Amino acid sequence: MKYYKATILKHGKKEEVGFYANDRQEASKTAKLKFHGILIKITEADEPLGDKLKRLKSEFFRNMKRKKIKPDALIAAIRQLAVMTNAGISINDALKEIANSTQDENLAFVFNKLAEDINAGNSLSKAMENFRYELGNLTIAMVSLGERTGNLDEALYSLANMLEEIRANVIKFKKAMAYPRNVMIAMAIAFTVLISYVVPQFKKIFEELHAELPLPTKILLFLEHLFNTYGIYVLAALILAFIIFRYMLETSESFRYKWHQLLLKTYLIKNIIMYSTLSRFTLVFSKLIHAGIPIAEALDTAIGMIDNLPLKQKLLTVRQAVEKGDTLYNGLADTGLFENMIVQMIRAGEDSGTLDAMIQKVSEYYKMKFDAIIDGLSEAIEPIMLLIIASMVILLALGIFLPMWDMGNAVQGRT
Repeated sequence: MKYYKATILKHGKKEEVGFYANDRQEASKTAKLKFHGILIKITEADEPLGDKLKRLKSEFFRNMKRKKIKPDALIAAIRQLAVMTNAGISINDALKEIANSTQDENLAFVFNKLAEDINAGNSLSKAMENFRYELGNLTIAMVSLGERTGNLDEALYSLANMLEEIRANVIKFKKAMAYPRNVMIAMAIAFTVLISYVVPQFKKIFEELHAELPLPTKILLFLEHLFNTYGIYVLAALILAFIIFRYMLETSESFRYKWHQLLLKTYLIKNIIMYSTLSRFTLVFSKLIHAGIPIAEALDTAIGMIDNLPLKQKLLTVRQAVEKGDTLYNGLADTGLFENMIVQMIRAGEDSGTLDAMIQKVSEYYKMKFDAIIDGLSEAIEPIMLLIIASMVILLALGIFLPMWDMGNAVQGRT
């Protein structure tokens, strides 16, 4: 949002009024509707410090209160909407009926707002843009697909199936992570107890030695001092850092881009993000092509559902290449995201006129790769888990026993 100043002639006097808008066109419309008097001019201006602080405070608390709709509730609502749409019930009535019958307060609020926006003349996908965080990019992309093809009910059925598949993968991911997570939590608790209660007992002995302590012991003593002296402040700092991180992730696109870049360089996570994104992108794209949507428009919709910003930016270059008259397979090859085999498959589909079927096969290939990663998640995490546990044990053992060995050697030397 940008800050604008409107100069209004009212009762023979000029007044300057500040307000927010996305662009100059929206600012002009807002000023004409909102302010009484004759509009003389609108200029973009620097945001006053007081207004900026008020806006940041408002955005901060609004973002903290926002919640995504529970997956089970959203899937059930999408299926209901598909059935009611197929039965010929108007979207507005269907949304109101689902909002009144659901037990999820967040879903009820969102669907009631969607019904109001549709009454105001907006399409369903346009109304959903205001709830991108709550509904997700995939939901908006599939609804847009249904509106473009005229088969909204079929698109909603497909969306419900895709959301169920995503939920099943999330459950599978959580199950795979349960054992490593529980082990690491237990080790963290044990390490904290040892640092807080055991190490202080040895600290008294080490202080009496007045000897140069080895590095592992110094690290242990530092952690003990940090935990016992500033533990509450460290915990508060971690909570505050998490809140600020979440706020920045929601409000700053550049921060979100850098975070997504980091995730794409992280072991194991990068493959999960890559294959899940490409699988959904190719699936939606194939359905759009099959429905007869032009390639450039189909790319627009399919790219719109992508959450990861670096991947989204790379795929946007494909759309630009296609608009300039280049082939789809060349555009995809230039991104560096697709293997040569995949590019050749798409080239064959483009040359033979079976592009939608070929991209569907590509989507199935990426889904298979993604499922394989999820299934092998526990085995992939085990080496990292063992390394962390071994590091903690070695630090404790060396930190405590090295000075004890030095003491023993010193005593033997004296005797």
